[in-house]
Amino acid sequence: MRRRLLLGGVALTAVALGLVATLVRGPGPDAANAASHREAPLISLDPAADITDFFMFRSYEPGQENKVVLIMNTQPGEEPSAGPNYFNFDPSVKYSFGIDNNGDGKSDISIDFQFRNEIRGVVDALGLPLSYVGNVPPGSGSVIPPITRLDGKGSEGLGLRQRFQVSMTGGSTLGDEKTLGRDLIAVPSNVGPRTMPNYASLRSQGVYNLGNGVRVFAGQAEDPFYIDLGGVFDTLNFRRPAPLLSDAEDANDNVNPFGIDMLSGFNVQTIAIEMPISMLTGAFQTLGGYAYTSRPNLSIRSHWSHWHHNQTTFGHDGRYVQVQRLANPLINEVIIGTKDKDYWNSVPPWEEGQFLDYYLNPRLALALQLVFGAPAATSNRTDLVNALLKYGPGDPNNSDLLRLNTTVAPVPLAQQKRLTVLAGDNAGWPNGRRPRDDVTDIAVRLVGGPTYIALKAGDGVNKDDAPLSTSFPFLSLPSDGRNRSFPHVNP
Repeated sequence: MRRRLLLGGVALTAVALGLVATLVRGPGPDAANAASHREAPLISLDPAADITDFFMFRSYEPGQENKVVLIMNTQPGEEPSAGPNYFNFDPSVKYSFGIDNNGDGKSDISIDFQFRNEIRGVVDALGLPLSYVGNVPPGSGSVIPPITRLDGKGSEGLGLRQRFQVSMTGGSTLGDEKTLGRDLIAVPSNVGPRTMPNYASLRSQGVYNLGNGVRVFAGQAEDPFYIDLGGVFDTLNFRRPAPLLSDAEDANDNVNPFGIDMLSGFNVQTIAIEMPISMLTGAFQTLGGYAYTSRPNLSIRSHWSHWHHNQTTFGHDGRYVQVQRLANPLINEVIIGTKDKDYWNSVPPWEEGQFLDYYLNPRLALALQLVFGAPAATSNRTDLVNALLKYGPGDPNNSDLLRLNTTVAPVPLAQQKRLTVLAGDNAGWPNGRRPRDDVTDIAVRLVGGPTYIALKAGDGVNKDDAPLSTSFPFLSLPSDGRNRSFPHVNP
């Protein structure tokens, strides 16, 4: 008889003394997760491979609700005006999504993105020191039109252009590795209105329909994660004497009552893919997913210059080594101890059992108790183990995966609740994760325990500084380099 998998939040409801709504059960063999910016010593030195956030959710774009969306953001803290090279994907990094579709906690499907560089156009012909040039007037002796296209006429000023390919291995409909798309063009950084007068158009050109209901995107986006980063990591130095919000403040998802969104005005590199649920699910309707980045084995040093050449080819014959992974948000930041952070990034999520002590005795809960004096649930947290590492309490495996019950209907963006299950919205974290979900407040409350749920603990940042989109790839347009701003104000 099939096991019934529960979404991770079910176990946490017991700790929350019934204050968290019970998440729906998966109809298949048992269903059963806050974000990462410079979360470990080594990966903080490798921003191109540093995954800031991983999102997995059923599409809430009208007419696309039968799709699953996977989004990986990298390169934390992209300052929009950082010319002349701005930001790109690293051709020597393999960017991957792993999907478990049979409930054993191990990856059955991998979706890989790899990039290559092109030095091209009038920028290359004239030997200009800028990667992107546009709207140079005729009187200069050389007419360079604004960058309005990714290819062909209007793309002349794209001096550095990146192409990428997407491949998929596994899945009931594919089997062996299959290339889903090749020679696609990544959308460049948003330099400014003179060079790129209609960036929204460039973004739309970078959304590719690969057939069979699959769409992909790679390019720059506004960082959707919102958090009082400075307050949180200054030993939980929230901007009120206690980490609490009033009932009215907690219920208002459109105002930041007292916190400062430290990530406002910054961008990230985004990789997104949308595909039919049927392409990913197997015997189970609940998916387990994670994002990870890999680099070629550095022992093959003779090829290093080749990987970074401006005409880098896709892939190579050497083995790749995982340098980071991310599933449930904030795990490496606030659950895993500093001495194990780098090692944690290097192992697959199904080897999470060796880190059980960090989940059973969460250091974040202890820190909350020490700083604020309110009792926290600091030990024997089998509820966290069941919620974050298992498809349900009876699951014998321990895997850090973001779990998505694909039978739960998506909620339109305008009706989404930032506190998800705590506010009666079962379509958000820990049932997958959407860009709107306030994983910081949810994590502080659920890891802290019943007292911190009752206190309505939070960092005082309830929304991002830029509006999300209702259509793929869902994230906001990036801030441009010419007019970048720091909207660190309470609207």
